[in-house]
Amino acid sequence: MSDAHDHGEGEADHGQGGDSGEDADGGRGEDGDRGHDHHHDDGDHHDDGDHHDDGDHHDDGDHHDDGDHHHDDDRGHDHHHHDAESVEVAVVTVSSSRSLDEDPSGDHVAAAFEDAGHEVAVRELVPDEYDSVQGTVDRLARRKDADVVVTTGGTGVTPDDVTPEAVDGLFAKKLPGFGELFRRRSEAEVGTRTIGSRATAGIVSATPVFCLPGSEKAVRLGVDEIILPEVGHLVGLAGRDADDEDDEEETEGDAGTEEETEGDREASGESADEEAK
Repeated sequence: MSDAHDHGEGEADHGQGGDSGEDADGGRGEDGDRGHDHHHDDGDHHDDGDHHDDGDHHDDGDHHDDGDHHHDDDRGHDHHHHDAESVEVAVVTVSSSRSLDEDPSGDHVAAAFEDAGHEVAVRELVPDEYDSVQGTVDRLARRKDADVVVTTGGTGVTPDDVTPEAVDGLFAKKLPGFGELFRRRSEAEVGTRTIGSRATAGIVSATPVFCLPGSEKAVRLGVDEIILPEVGHLVGLAGRDADDEDDEEETEGDAGTEEETEGDREASGESADEEAK
């Protein structure tokens, strides 16, 4: 594949395919786009337009909060309890024309994660081929030292752009909000060309996988403004069941040890009784 459209040489995945927008300030100020802050007020503190000047200053007993501030703690659980403070990322460059020595997009992914206090587990380069992309993402998502996978390239609309198709069958869960938010923030810079973007994300083997365009501007937008602010939370949630299972296995193992000890004591007691007889 001539990968110019995905790696900034013409910026076709960012410009032609509309997948970029480093300066997409039209969405950057909308902090609500990141989806949640877990401290909802349900739009409360309702006064129903009160403070009537009928001489009463009626509030109807409002200022409703439903007791719902910090609702995670009130209900006995915290959605951030499993957040990962530091993660290890596997970086995959999808290109048939580039090398890792000339890979500004992959370089930025690695540098941005490290600057944020995370680590790079591995970097790989694969050609724009369905089987190569699928096999590589599947393998890296299963590695114990890779908490998240980020790919760059192959998300455009030319015949050899196959990254979304290759990873789609691997997703146990899709994260449509990632692509939606990425395209929304790209619009400020590339306008309606953003409809050509097929950036996508999902969960593969309890590992979040993000597929970005190849242009460096698109990668800066996706990594700096969307992935990094949420990666610890997503990694923690995606691996939560596995962590809980490990805790349960340890608890069961401890219980088994106690049962064995009691059994040994009973056996010893029986032996002593037999000797006494």
